Amino acid sequence: MSKTFASQADLQEKPVTFTKLSDNAYAYTAEGDPNTGIIVGDDAVMVIDTQATPVMAQDVIRRIREVTDKPIKYVVLSHYHAVRVLGASGYEPQHIIASRDTYDLIVERGEQDKASEIGRFPRLFQAVESVPPGLTWPTMTFEGKMSIWLGKLEVQLIQLGRGHTKGDTVAWLPDQKILFSGDLVEFDATPYAGDAYFGDWPQTLDNIAALKPVALVPGRGAALTTPDDVAKGLAGTRSFITDMHAAVKAGVAAGKDLSAVYKETYAALKPKYGHWVIFDHCLPFDVTRCFDESTLYADPRVWTAERDRQMWEALEG
Repeated sequence: MSKTFASQADLQEKPVTFTKLSDNAYAYTAEGDPNTGIIVGDDAVMVIDTQATPVMAQDVIRRIREVTDKPIKYVVLSHYHAVRVLGASGYEPQHIIASRDTYDLIVERGEQDKASEIGRFPRLFQAVESVPPGLTWPTMTFEGKMSIWLGKLEVQLIQLGRGHTKGDTVAWLPDQKILFSGDLVEFDATPYAGDAYFGDWPQTLDNIAALKPVALVPGRGAALTTPDDVAKGLAGTRSFITDMHAAVKAGVAAGKDLSAVYKETYAALKPKYGHWVIFDHCLPFDVTRCFDESTLYADPRVWTAERDRQMWEALEG
């Protein structure tokens, strides 16, 4: 019996946790659904990743208003995926900030990604009709690194390397050693790697570890509130990426096709990672991208709703 396409059968809402990491940093998490980070400065608030629609953003804003009445001036996009960016208008920010690489990806594939993601995971796009027409466009971009000052509080926005996408951005509070990683790091949640760079991702995780965060807000999963928890999150993400990369490369080296490589990789990873959130959702996309990278496509191909369906039917029946 074939599996329901992507996560269309996932209809159960997840309870939200709003975790205080410091007087300035908070994590909005929901048991493996996409996380949002909040930084409260002296004179303004910054939101990292927006939720998927303006209606869903309202619950984040409600939590923010429980701790501060300062204006939400900045929204930071850790990367371009629709589930992270389409809620931006709900905050009415002065600026939406992203890396130049993320901007370029929005230009190249934003429309296709939007349609693809809404089709894969409808529960995460509650009240999708509230999303304004068109795409979410950054009003500020940077290359490599920039600082935003919220009064006397410095927030560094840094590209530490490619991993989840080529445009990944982390938000870093250097004085407090708190990091918001986006989907470069997950915790007890399966990394989505359909647009990833498997060969680069482990080094990028090393670059995160080199900052020595004492707390970290991952893209999915609970906030990591101690250095030991941070180490576990980094190690788990690294393990998944390297295990998948090794399994797929072995299948490619043996001359096997995508379908055979998928079945073998799924069987190899299921015992160790099958209990992680969205494992069955991610594996077809992840293996397909890893197979591409290991064969003909150094850069990720554009996912469309049609390509999603064709891939799913080929691998899952």
